[in-house]
Amino acid sequence: MFPRLTIICLISGLIGIIQCNTIPHQLDIIIKSPSTSPQLIDDSDSKYKSGNNTDEAAARAFLKAQEIEAVKICRKSVQAEWNFASNLTEYNKQVLLETSRQSANFAKETWYNATSFAWKNFSDPLIRRWFKGLSVLGTGVLDGYKLNQLNEIIADMEDAYSNGKVCPYSAEPVTNKSLCNLNFDEDITEIMSKSRNYEELKSIWTQWRDVTGKKMRNNYLKYIELLNEAAKLNGFSDNGQLWRDGYESDSFEDDLEIIWNQFEPLYKLLHAFTRKKLIAIYGEDKIKPNGPIPAHILGNMWAQSWSSLGDLLTPFPNKPSVDITDNILAKNLSVVDMFRISERFFTSLGLKPMTDKFWKYSILERPSDGREMTCHASAWDFCDGDDVRIKMCTQRNMKEFIVIHHEMGHIQYYIQYKNQPYVFRGGANPGFHEAVGDTLALSVSTPTHLKTIGLLDEISADSEGDLNHLMSMALDKIAFLPVGYLMDRYRWKVFADNSTHSSLNRLWWEHRLRYQGICPPVRRTEQDFDAGSKYHIAANVPYIRYFVSYIIQFQFHKALCQAAGNTGPLYQCDIYQSREAGQLLSNVLSLGSSKHWSEALEIITGSKKMSALPLMEYFAPLIDWLKTQVNEDEIGWVSSDPMICP
Repeated sequence: MFPRLTIICLISGLIGIIQCNTIPHQLDIIIKSPSTSPQLIDDSDSKYKSGNNTDEAAARAFLKAQEIEAVKICRKSVQAEWNFASNLTEYNKQVLLETSRQSANFAKETWYNATSFAWKNFSDPLIRRWFKGLSVLGTGVLDGYKLNQLNEIIADMEDAYSNGKVCPYSAEPVTNKSLCNLNFDEDITEIMSKSRNYEELKSIWTQWRDVTGKKMRNNYLKYIELLNEAAKLNGFSDNGQLWRDGYESDSFEDDLEIIWNQFEPLYKLLHAFTRKKLIAIYGEDKIKPNGPIPAHILGNMWAQSWSSLGDLLTPFPNKPSVDITDNILAKNLSVVDMFRISERFFTSLGLKPMTDKFWKYSILERPSDGREMTCHASAWDFCDGDDVRIKMCTQRNMKEFIVIHHEMGHIQYYIQYKNQPYVFRGGANPGFHEAVGDTLALSVSTPTHLKTIGLLDEISADSEGDLNHLMSMALDKIAFLPVGYLMDRYRWKVFADNSTHSSLNRLWWEHRLRYQGICPPVRRTEQDFDAGSKYHIAANVPYIRYFVSYIIQFQFHKALCQAAGNTGPLYQCDIYQSREAGQLLSNVLSLGSSKHWSEALEIITGSKKMSALPLMEYFAPLIDWLKTQVNEDEIGWVSSDPMICP
C-alpha cells in the first residue's frame, strides 16, 4: 500500500493559526493527571503562556465568541487550500497565501487576548485544556514578512513536487524534451511497480529526485530556519520538539524506540528474504548478499511498500491470488462503485454513511480538463460537520481499494466528532486519525471478506493460503514501518542540530541505511536533496503519525475482533457487520481530542500503552516460515558508504 497524506486544515485550538496539511498539535493537549499514562506535560511548563486576568466567566464568553469566528476562518482557509490543491494555478496560490495571511492576523490577535487570562488557575479542567491549546501560536508568532516567506516556501516546494515530470527511459539521451511528460501518479508509479529493468528503474528513480528534491534544497534550509524561529518564540527548543508536543508525552521518543525494537527482528527477516529473491533476479553484481538493497528495485519510489514484488515473494504462487484487481476490472466496477462498497463496510458496523456533500464535491478521479493538481490521496474537513470530501486520482486496482478505506476512515472520524466543541474536533492524536481506516482495512483485505462481497472468486483456506495473505500484508505494513519511523527522526535531527545542514543528504541516507537497509543506485552528493522527493517533506507534513497508526491499528484490530466475538487467528478476523465492534469504535471516534490519547486507547484496548505485540501476533505464522527460508548469517546488512550501493 502506501503511507498517505491526509490534508486537514484546522485552526490550532479554537482561534489559532491555520495549519494546512497537518493536524495542529495544539488540539491534542490535556491537563496532567497522576492517573494518566504516559507522563503529560505540566501546566507550569514555561512554554505555555498565561496572563493575570482571573475572570473565568469572561474567559468562557471569550471562547464562545471566538469559536464562531474560528469556524468561519477555518472554512475559508480550507476552501482556499482545496482550490489550490485541485487546480495548481498561480492565481489560486496567491489566494491561498492571502487567506493564510488573514488567518495569521486573526490568530495572532486572538492569541494576545487568550493569553491575557490566568487560565492555569481556572477551576474547570476543560477550560484549562482549552486555553492551554491556545497558548501556543505556532508559525503565526512570526512577523508578517517571515510568515509570508514561510508560506511561500512551502507552497513552492509542494508546487515543485506536484508538477514534477520525467522523461521515458532510453538508452540514449532524450533529445525531444516534449516527451518528458511522465507524471507521478499514473506513469511513474506504474513503471516503478511493474518494470524489472534495472536501468529503467534507475533512470526514473534518479530523474524524479532531480525534478523534485534537488530543486528544493535551498528553500528547505530557509524553511528549517523559519520553523525553528517560530518554535523558539513559542517556548520550544526547536521545531522537532514542537511537533512531538502533540503526543503529550515526555517519554515519546523512548517509547517509540521500544516499539521499534519489538518488531525490528521481523523487518530484518523480511529484508533478508526479499534480498535473496532479488539477487536471483538481478545478480550479485547488483546486490551484495550481506549488503543493503538498491532503493529503486523494491516496487515503489521510496521503497516503502514492496507489494509490487508479490509475484516474486509470494510463498506459494500456485495458490489463488488475493489480488482483486482483475475482478474489479472484469466486473467493470467504476471508481464510485469502489467508494460505495467501502461505505457499505462502514455502515455494516453501524457507523455513519457519507454525507450528500461528500458525493457532490469530492474529486475521486483525475479531472479530464487537463488541469494540474495534487493527486496525492487526501481527506478534507470543511469545518461545518457536513462538508467533508476526498480528493484522489483513483485507479481501479486492489491497492487503491484499500486506500479508499483509509481515506474514508478519516471522513468517518470527521463525521463522528462533529458534535464536539470545535476545539476538540481532531484525532486523539494524529496517529489515531491515520489508524481508523487502516484498522478496518485489516478486515477488508482478508480473503474471506473479499469473497463475501463478491470480489474474490476462490480462497485457499489452508496454511499455505494463509501465508500468502500474510506475506501480502507484510509487503505493505512491515516494509513501511522503517520509513514511518525514520522520516521524522531525520527531521527532528535536522531541526535540532545546525551542523547537519551542510550534510542534509548524507544524513538522509544514513537514516535509510540504518533503518531500511537500502542504498542509492547512483552516487548521491550534497547537491541533491533526496528527502524532498517525498511529498510529506516537501509539503511540511509530520510523518510519525503514520508509524504510530501502523502500530495502534493492530491493537485496535485485536480489540475490535474480540468485541465481534472472533475466536480464530487475528489475521483471519473480519469484523464486517459487527455492530458491537462498530459501537466500540464509535465510542472513541465521537470523543475527538477531548481525552488524552492514552485514555482513548484504553477505551478500545484496555491498555494506555502503544505496543507492537499485537502486530507480532498477527504475523506470527509468517515469522515462523521466514525463519525457515533464511539463515541467521543472512540477516542484516553492512555498507561503508551510505551515499552509494556497495
